[in-house]
Amino acid sequence: MSPRPYVLAETNWEAVRDERFELAVLPWGATEAHNYHLPYGTDNYQAEYVAAEAARIAWEGGTRLMVLPCIPFGIQSGQLDIPFCIHLNPTTQHAILKDLVDTLDRQGIPKLVILNGHGGNAFKNMVRELWVHNPRVYVCVVDWYKVGHWPDFFDHMGEHAGEMETAAMLHIRPDL
Repeated sequence: MSPRPYVLAETNWEAVRDERFELAVLPWGATEAHNYHLPYGTDNYQAEYVAAEAARIAWEGGTRLMVLPCIPFGIQSGQLDIPFCIHLNPTTQHAILKDLVDTLDRQGIPKLVILNGHGGNAFKNMVRELWVHNPRVYVCVVDWYKVGHWPDFFDHMGEHAGEMETAAMLHIRPDL
């Protein structure tokens, strides 16, 4: 597969230095158990895939955007007793997000879309607070898993490691 010019991890400084980017997309997942049949990285794989596919469509339509590397840890207080379910304190998550928005602001990138892949991540209040300190950067959150009307496709969707997440992983990473 050739490098995608809209995925930061696959491009280089020469390719981006003279480009004017309209927005950045930040996939944000979590590292947690997904029953016995899905990998710990499920939320990350899904957020990265949706972000890259949306970016591809936008790029082909003329939008200049960049998908940032996925933040692989989220607010995960519900499975603290399960090995390797990694939890970020909400204040840590806010600090990471604030630093990223500060950086984008300094670089003149006016929009950030957080492509959320984990139901435990709660960005609403964080985004409100960010606007107070960074009014030049428009920040919005898209919970990709809430976009579709899933009952049209699944009988027993489930909230976690159910039909929808399993089907998505079979499409994105059938090898896992």
